[in-house]
Amino acid sequence: MINEKPKPSSIPDEPGSYIFRDGAQRVIYVGKAKSLRSRLSSYFTNELQLPVKTQAMLQTAASVEWIQVGSEVEALILEYNLIKQHRPRYNVRLRDDKSYPYLAITTSERWPRAIVTRGMQRKGDKYFGPYPHTRAIRETLDLLTKTFPLRSCSNTKFQRHEKMGKPCLAYHIDRCLGPCVGKVEEKEYRETVAGLARVLRGDSDWIVQRLESEMRQAASDLEFETAARVRDRLSSLRTAVERQEIVSAQTDNFDLLGYYEDELESFGQLILVRRGKVVGRASAVLDKVEPLSSEEVVESLLRSLYEEVVSEVPSTIFVPALPHEMQVVQSWLTEKRAGKVEFKIPKRGQKLSLMDMAQKNAKIEFDRSRARRATDHNTRSEALVELQSALGLKQAPLRIECYDMSHLQGTNYVGSMVVMEDGLLKRSDYRRFKVSSPKNDDYGAMEEVLRRRLKREKERLGENENIEGAPSTIKRFAYPPNLIVVDGGKGQLNVAVRVVAELGMTDQVELASLAKEFEEIYVPGKEEPIRLSRSSQALFLVKLLRDEAHRFAITFHRLLRAKSLKRISLDEIPGLGEKRKELLLAQVGSAAKVLSATDAEIDSWTFLPSKVRSEIKEQVHNRR
Repeated sequence: MINEKPKPSSIPDEPGSYIFRDGAQRVIYVGKAKSLRSRLSSYFTNELQLPVKTQAMLQTAASVEWIQVGSEVEALILEYNLIKQHRPRYNVRLRDDKSYPYLAITTSERWPRAIVTRGMQRKGDKYFGPYPHTRAIRETLDLLTKTFPLRSCSNTKFQRHEKMGKPCLAYHIDRCLGPCVGKVEEKEYRETVAGLARVLRGDSDWIVQRLESEMRQAASDLEFETAARVRDRLSSLRTAVERQEIVSAQTDNFDLLGYYEDELESFGQLILVRRGKVVGRASAVLDKVEPLSSEEVVESLLRSLYEEVVSEVPSTIFVPALPHEMQVVQSWLTEKRAGKVEFKIPKRGQKLSLMDMAQKNAKIEFDRSRARRATDHNTRSEALVELQSALGLKQAPLRIECYDMSHLQGTNYVGSMVVMEDGLLKRSDYRRFKVSSPKNDDYGAMEEVLRRRLKREKERLGENENIEGAPSTIKRFAYPPNLIVVDGGKGQLNVAVRVVAELGMTDQVELASLAKEFEEIYVPGKEEPIRLSRSSQALFLVKLLRDEAHRFAITFHRLLRAKSLKRISLDEIPGLGEKRKELLLAQVGSAAKVLSATDAEIDSWTFLPSKVRSEIKEQVHNRR
């Protein structure tokens, strides 16, 4: 808690960034504002009306300071740099899990090179990309240098051959113009550099036409060796150009952002289109420390991608939602581009199809990212140890079972159990439960499922032969769980504690519950929930387990519901005789549509008596 809150009169009414620090002077939150006075004052007036994350941040904060700048755009840039520098726990963060490869032309040098590079970008050079992996870009560069033979050697090698007065092998095989030994004028060399840059931007028609003309002229002059060399250059060029995926018949230049997210992460993918061709893709992963709207996710991804990854900003950026504080982001990108930047949401046609493609690609990359994290042995070990420490477990939970319930208005109650061993999901041990608890009794359903599972475990251990209802076989469960996780809050945890205590297994099984809203974990004996870091491997592991239990329960519930609907017969409805049934089916279409109709739809069937409509409603409700 901040000891001495700043007086509004002491805060400048100007744009800037502000920094909250904790008692150890660590930066815990960085923000920006058009008016520092107005924004900071809002933190200290109605604190109880602030979001939960903001309240938690203020409870941790011990001091606040600010940096005044000249404009909102400068405040935006300063905020990003401060977040990148300090990585505050309460800010959304870009997770830098890889360095993207670019094709660079070193135009800052007298004799520019064409190279593949990663990391920091040097002022004065031209960068193209980023590309998904280096193999594709190296193959493309190899093809293009047959037409645009720029040097690719290091400066050290260039200087060595310059002193020797002899060119390297690349010159002799027509893969370099030989600037080190004066075989080319600087003007001609610069024209070759400009030509390569044009092709990398997607403009290749001019060079294809020129090479075709040269080939025809050489053939007509009976210079067949020259014509063959030009033909080979033309073939290599066309192969390189064909690698650029054509997405528009027009010569459009734009970027298109798609993203996929869950409660912990947002994975964004930016597709770069130049002259109607895809020339690169860029990705960013955001660790979320709070729920974000679509507008806030889009803003965070744009800031991360154009600050860290993408060097060239086009005039048009297609987005799934307009960014939060759009004018500030627009001004920043306009300044970065030195030209107007416009945001658009595609509504129809090809741009909408591209947006769908970007969203699907983001989902694929998101799943791959999760799969890599889930299957990496070191990451799994780290997560299990972290979970043991955070929850105060006796040992690392090598076998975890997670339980979830599913129903629709109290009908077709089902439970699911999913299993994780050594940090990996073990699908062969998943189990499904039909629940006989009363309607809308989540606690009763959870108690029934846990009791059935743990009774079976006691029988396996030879401890519950006399327990009523215990199964006679024990083959389905081979190992006891170290940790049981139930989906829900303190209520579901209390149910689990009671069942375990009644069966005398308190010392054998440890318990926890995961509340979905704020990803809070409750454990027995602690009133306050445990909040793991949003970027922690332990939280990723527990959430993966909980989501899998939910998916498995929903799948089983839908299966039972489908079977239930198949058993329904209109003949069971009182007052619905053959003629009325024929009339009803003619109007509605099928028995399944009748028995899945809403009350409003049934009320609209005025060709039936009100009493019959009431009977249909009752049957529909009973079957749900």
